[in-house]
Amino acid sequence: MPDPAAEVRDLAFSYRNQRVLDGIDLALARGETAALLGPNGAGKTSLMRLLAGRLVPSRGRVRVAGGDPGREPGVRRAIAWVPQEIALYPRLTVRENLEVFARLAGLPRAAREPAVVRALARGGLDDVASRLVGVLSGGYQRRANIAVALLCEPALVLLDEPTQGVDQAARAAIHAVLERLPESGAAVLIATHDFAEAERLADRVLVLQGGSLRLDGRLAALLAGLRAGPPEHEVALAEAAGPPAAAALRQAGFHPASPLTWQASWRAGDAVAGGRDGAALLAHLRRHGVPVREIRVREPGLDVLYRDVTAENPPERPVRAAAEVPA
Repeated sequence: MPDPAAEVRDLAFSYRNQRVLDGIDLALARGETAALLGPNGAGKTSLMRLLAGRLVPSRGRVRVAGGDPGREPGVRRAIAWVPQEIALYPRLTVRENLEVFARLAGLPRAAREPAVVRALARGGLDDVASRLVGVLSGGYQRRANIAVALLCEPALVLLDEPTQGVDQAARAAIHAVLERLPESGAAVLIATHDFAEAERLADRVLVLQGGSLRLDGRLAALLAGLRAGPPEHEVALAEAAGPPAAAALRQAGFHPASPLTWQASWRAGDAVAGGRDGAALLAHLRRHGVPVREIRVREPGLDVLYRDVTAENPPERPVRAAAEVPA
């Protein structure tokens, strides 16, 4: 990859003698958006903090825009870090917040006003520029948080759960902002648990588990490979399944949809009893006493790929990974 925006090589990090990340190799190209997925405790936030220069690796190297963000303060100005928490002054207006952060970022006086105007436009915030941040909705506050991070035209934008806790309308507005970020030539890395969000925004998917990078691939190619096979069948149960119903579901080719909801939802991506015929499948399950509420047949998505990549243990048992560094 020529001149990557960010690169890590043989990266390892430990916290209180516990391995958090080990052997991570990763390069992020300018103008691409990558979704970072993984179970809680997989090391996602630690990786982002290492890229932002807020942690120093135990082994390996981190480079952003050609420099070391952990040791070179000038390099950190090329990085936009957008945490889950709103990091704004609630008693200042949106514009005043941007002006304050432009000064704190060290922008020359002549460059501040153009940077503020540009950030307001990129965040879709012109209509609320004169309103106090503290009275804005959570969606607008998150967009203002992102706008602050863009003041210095960063080479790397790091976003940790950017739509957490907002409604659907605000989520769509935030996505519209994030979709335009690569146009400036920045690399964008989004840590998320939202598969639909990752499918909408990302060119590339990274899956961390147990401190290791389990998957790194182009989203379109990964989904095309999945969808070349059979459709995904999902059975939602009307009530918790007892042992006879569970046995019938397994006989039909199903497995629990997740370790946390195994009694309520079962899935199969391969040939199942009844094949693509939902009526035949429903009849088979009802003959065996399975309390079916709904059967859905759909193309497999990123959630299926993620499940297959992270399913190290039997479906009934949750995956256990290294602990995350506390915030």
